[in-house]
Amino acid sequence: MMDLMFKLQSRLADAKPRRKGAGQRGCLALALTLAMVLPAQVSAARGPDQISDVADEVVDAVVNISATTTEPVRAFKTPGDSQSTPFDDLFDDFFNRRRGGQGGGDAQQPRMRKSNSLGSGFVVDPSGIVVTNNHVVGEATEIEVIFTDGSKRKAEVVGKDPKVDLAVLRVKADKPLKYVKFGDSEKMRIGQWVMAVGNPFGLGGSVTAGIISARHRNIDSGSYDDYLQTDAAINRGNSGGPLFNLDGEVIGINTAILSPTGGSIGIGFAIPSNLAQPVLDQLTQFGEVRRGWLGVQIQGVDDSIAETLGLGKARGALVAGIDDRGPAKPAGIKKGDVIVKFAGAEVKESRDLPRMVAATPVGKAVDVVVVRDGKEVTVSVTLGRLQDDKVAALAPAPNDSSALKKALGLDLSPLTDELRRRYNIKDSVKGAVVISVDPNSSAADKRLQPGDVIVEVAQQPISSPADVAKQLEALKKDGKKSALFYVSNAQGDMRYVALAMD
Repeated sequence: MMDLMFKLQSRLADAKPRRKGAGQRGCLALALTLAMVLPAQVSAARGPDQISDVADEVVDAVVNISATTTEPVRAFKTPGDSQSTPFDDLFDDFFNRRRGGQGGGDAQQPRMRKSNSLGSGFVVDPSGIVVTNNHVVGEATEIEVIFTDGSKRKAEVVGKDPKVDLAVLRVKADKPLKYVKFGDSEKMRIGQWVMAVGNPFGLGGSVTAGIISARHRNIDSGSYDDYLQTDAAINRGNSGGPLFNLDGEVIGINTAILSPTGGSIGIGFAIPSNLAQPVLDQLTQFGEVRRGWLGVQIQGVDDSIAETLGLGKARGALVAGIDDRGPAKPAGIKKGDVIVKFAGAEVKESRDLPRMVAATPVGKAVDVVVVRDGKEVTVSVTLGRLQDDKVAALAPAPNDSSALKKALGLDLSPLTDELRRRYNIKDSVKGAVVISVDPNSSAADKRLQPGDVIVEVAQQPISSPADVAKQLEALKKDGKKSALFYVSNAQGDMRYVALAMD
């Protein structure tokens, strides 16, 4: 999700530390005062006037996090380095002598440098369990947690999950710590007031207020995107901090902003508590996340694909491939099925399914409802465990879902040995090969290109262009307006494409 002017600032922890003291406490008091005088054109019981009361209850459970990373630095820059200067050799000779070496020594001998980043977090257990973002702690060699009373404690990492960008830390507590509880993010409505507390630019204990601007935002940061969007001011250093409802419950974990400068423009994103809690529970219990695995490759369903499969409307996740090692194959899920329900929950679009599967315990048997040949079929699947080296569940979907043009615009040929060599097509791929594509055709819009192989039409195997023509004729007789093609590229990656027929 990139724009020429705007960029996603997913690492908001790069704030420089500042001296904490009376000035900081004054800033906090000012922030709270300003929050209290905001217009309260909502119900008397729920509005900005309540934010100061909520802040009093929760602010002591919010912490600042300082993460120190040690990394090697080259002894000097190479002549081709755009950052090199005429003084580099002089400085390198000086540092070599300081280390007891000689000028002109080993140019590749690294020096080590420490760098610090600041972020936010919050205590979720009085024994000393702290939650933050994974990118706040990264590969830090030292982590320090600073509390609102100024006390500092060393922290150890209990577990991290880069996929959802969460981390769990533990500090030693000589007495029970002030902590906060999670609320139900699914109950949050667009327009409801929320409050963010964190450590922006090293200014710890900062409170800002806003509303829920949107739910279920996909910002293209991974397979499990499902963010809350808020206009509460979130800046660098707020990463890992809590987003509260007006009951003082954490309903989100502040993670990213959209900004041209790195500062807040009122577009911030928080991981919903309902997505975060299962991940955090596993990190706390196991030190890792044990996600369910279905073993399918999926793609989205557009209107044209829905029409060819008899779905009525675009919904669900289309199975584009089956992993032979996965649990879906023995359960009876087939290529071309459309998964419309998983464990009783509706799969509205393809990106819903990876989150549903990942949140399901490994080894649990669930019912999966698929649409096959226009009818719903229910199968029972016992989920496996997702490993990092396994293929991602979401396959590239066709780029264009607009109305398709009349002509296919494809020039096809039988897949001969000469064509297989020309396009470097794998031996395992069978079908009719695309020789050329009309640039003004619907096939071009769907990104078909020379070297692609038509493997199936209407879920029937293809071995020649004549087979394609035969299937298209049969579909026309049945009153179909478009045809579903199963297409392989030269490397054997498969996808479905729906093309309108004349």
